[in-house]
Amino acid sequence: MIGILGGTFDPIHFGHLRTALDVMQAVGLDEVRFIPLHGAVHRGQPETPAALRLEMVQAAVSGQAGFVADDRELRREGDSYTVDTLLSLQRDLPKEKCCLIVGMDAFNGFATWRQPEEILSLSHLIVMRRPGEEVSQDGWIRSLLAARGCESTGALQAETSGKILIQDVTQLEISSTRIRTMIAAGESPRYLLPSAVLHLIEKNRLYQK
Repeated sequence: MIGILGGTFDPIHFGHLRTALDVMQAVGLDEVRFIPLHGAVHRGQPETPAALRLEMVQAAVSGQAGFVADDRELRREGDSYTVDTLLSLQRDLPKEKCCLIVGMDAFNGFATWRQPEEILSLSHLIVMRRPGEEVSQDGWIRSLLAARGCESTGALQAETSGKILIQDVTQLEISSTRIRTMIAAGESPRYLLPSAVLHLIEKNRLYQK
């Protein structure tokens, strides 16, 4: 099974990396693919050029076995829709089970995604839950979880796709927005992200006013 974790990664930081490792170890994933998006749909567009965001992801994951930087969305023009990415992975890796990794906020807005039912036909869904986070009271989300939710990783292994697992992860109060704001204010974001990523930020003078 492979995990799929998408985002702007502008920049990637320990909040992304630690929670991905939590999921990989708890679920028994063979790898986690970090996929920087090309065009954002549900958030603001990334500030940093695609090539530099990919380079930061590559630097961040290089020391962890099972972590892979995947540039497939950056090679595709236009907005990055998850369903298209999963179809691409299915073509390239037909024998692998995909597990889409999302945060609780993203899951609570899952009804607004393009073709959510098609997404679940192509992959499992692993929802990262940090302390204090709760599933939305939205009726569609609740009914979806009632129909497809599972309590163990064994259910993910037994089925090809379509299951939803809520997985507790480490609470780290780090965000890319905070890091960009700190740098713009002349403050150091050291210890919030890998040194190799910070080196690239400083080398390319990213996020400075």
